[in-house]
Amino acid sequence: MQNFGDTSQMSKRKSQNHNSNVKTDLKIRSYQFSLRIIRLVSRLPSTRIFWVIGDQLLRNSTSIGANIVETKSSSSKKEFIKFYEISLKSTNETKYWLCLLRDSNLEGIDQKTVKEAL
Repeated sequence: MQNFGDTSQMSKRKSQNHNSNVKTDLKIRSYQFSLRIIRLVSRLPSTRIFWVIGDQLLRNSTSIGANIVETKSSSSKKEFIKFYEISLKSTNETKYWLCLLRDSNLEGIDQKTVKEAL
């Protein structure tokens, strides 16, 4: 019978690897999401209403990934959590602006692209 050592250490290592993969995956997904939003905003008509919504959408959506990346330089657990909280708030605000675009029924919006972003 093989001795696999202290199972709590194995579980801890597995958990750390899993958390690392989740962080990396979240960074990649938020970056890809930002790129999709950049493309969406770049295709909005050049009218005031779309400029206002597009500007807010662009700033909030890109803030999500920026705050996730910023967690890496956190100096404390409290600061680490704060960056994730800010990212979550930006995510919720981004969803709000996307829903406005979706539900406004204004001409010039590619509804398929908006729905895919949601």
